[in-house]
Amino acid sequence: MIPLTQKTDYNSLISQIGNILETGRKQAYIAIDSILVKTYWEIGKQIVDYEQHGQQRAIYGKELLVQISKDLKLKYGKGFSRSNLQYMRLVYLKYPICQTLSGKLSWSHYVELLGIEEDTARAFYEKQCIYEKWSVRELKRQINSMLFHRIALSKDKKGVMELARNGHIVSMPEDVIRDPYVLEFLNISQDSKYTEKELEQKIIDNLQKFLLELGKGFAFIGRQYRISFGGQHYYIDLVFYNRILKCFVLFDLKIGAADHLDIGQMNLYLNYFKDEEMHKEDNEPIGIILAADKNNLLVKYALGSISNKMFVSKYKLYLPDKKMLEDQLRKALGGD
Repeated sequence: MIPLTQKTDYNSLISQIGNILETGRKQAYIAIDSILVKTYWEIGKQIVDYEQHGQQRAIYGKELLVQISKDLKLKYGKGFSRSNLQYMRLVYLKYPICQTLSGKLSWSHYVELLGIEEDTARAFYEKQCIYEKWSVRELKRQINSMLFHRIALSKDKKGVMELARNGHIVSMPEDVIRDPYVLEFLNISQDSKYTEKELEQKIIDNLQKFLLELGKGFAFIGRQYRISFGGQHYYIDLVFYNRILKCFVLFDLKIGAADHLDIGQMNLYLNYFKDEEMHKEDNEPIGIILAADKNNLLVKYALGSISNKMFVSKYKLYLPDKKMLEDQLRKALGGD
């Protein structure tokens, strides 16, 4: 029995051992994942080399993978299905230099990435996955929500290539804005009737997923954030802080179209935050009016003389149409 006087030190010892064990396990999992990715790359290389050794072998394609799958499963057990061998072959074809594979991503991450045909989009998701430490589930969601296309549509060709090379780097207020925001995880039917309060509650109930949609660097501060002056109280729907931009980000939710009154109200909130809430190390706050619809011309004129950093974005309650966004991006970049 450990004396009471030594109990605190002993509990601290157990805690420290636990931390060391958890760290070691995480490092082991990362090392195993890295080795697995490289091993599968080597297998893919062997298959491609065999196929390309002679024209006759290349003809067999699928039949060759089926046969390899049967033989490997008999000798080495599970993990060698035809589809998995196809991914091994593909990882070599898409990453012919093994050193370009990231040691921070698992094989499951690469399986999701290899499902993306467009090289620029795949490169973006790979960089962003490393930068934001997405899980496989989070990566899959961002691919399905067409994040690359949504961001790329606001850029020129040079900007799109930069996205593919470096991912989405946040360095100015415009970098955190998405239009539209995709909120399919709220599970609100497009034709259902809901109030702004209900929309806000749904976001709070799915806060982790909403933070994923917002992007890197966001921390939740509060809902219905009260500000008071002149004997009156006002309530901001959602308040966040972005630690990269070092500023507050205020959200005003609208279930209809945003109008000039909403813009004036957000301008009031931003002016208040600049005077009353900012610390000397903070940058100026950002205001985002998140609406179901917007009139671009109205927004342009309403924002015309406002110096505060304010944006109006639409939200969608369903995943975007893949072909439509691909066509829009192709046209924006001068394609056919």
